[in-house]
Amino acid sequence: MSRVLLILLMLMATAGAVVAYGDPDQIARARVNIAQIFGSITATPAPAPAVQIARSQGGEFAFRAKINGVSAPMVIDTGATSVVLTWETAKAIGLPIEMLEYNVDLETAGGHTKAARLTLDRLAVGKLVEKSVPALVVQRGQMKTNLLGMSFLDRLESWGVRADTLSLTGYPDVTGSISTSGRRHRPRTAIDQDIMKSGTR
Repeated sequence: MSRVLLILLMLMATAGAVVAYGDPDQIARARVNIAQIFGSITATPAPAPAVQIARSQGGEFAFRAKINGVSAPMVIDTGATSVVLTWETAKAIGLPIEMLEYNVDLETAGGHTKAARLTLDRLAVGKLVEKSVPALVVQRGQMKTNLLGMSFLDRLESWGVRADTLSLTGYPDVTGSISTSGRRHRPRTAIDQDIMKSGTR
């Protein structure tokens, strides 16, 4: 409160000096500065971005994400430590698949395979946007769908299932941006354990 009063006193002194000199340009600039300062004092954080995904008839939480600006189908998989892309999706996005080194052992629904590490510039699920997301790309023909794993989910403030609806919530941003990038990881809660038992893989 004392900080606000100090700012007000400084503004009053500045405004008084400007009015005394009677310079119209300086008066206009003073009004803009006052409006900006009051705006920063009264500003409130933007609402936390959130996305809801209904469970499909097959029991999965399927949706379309934007990977580096390209729309691609994905399925939530809390058992996957990373976002995992099919070779076909990686090629459609324009990732340098010929330069990737497939040296990561990976177990999928179809069995054992090899995957390559890379970093996605941008991954968006509705209003939730993350940058520099670690991901894996499997070899050609080894998977049929892309998986949204924990390398994305761990960056959210919360996520969980209720009444066959998966809710993903990012962190509110005091600057008004809806990006969730750079936020801290959070421990799993009881509701997270429920979703892990729901067989979303």
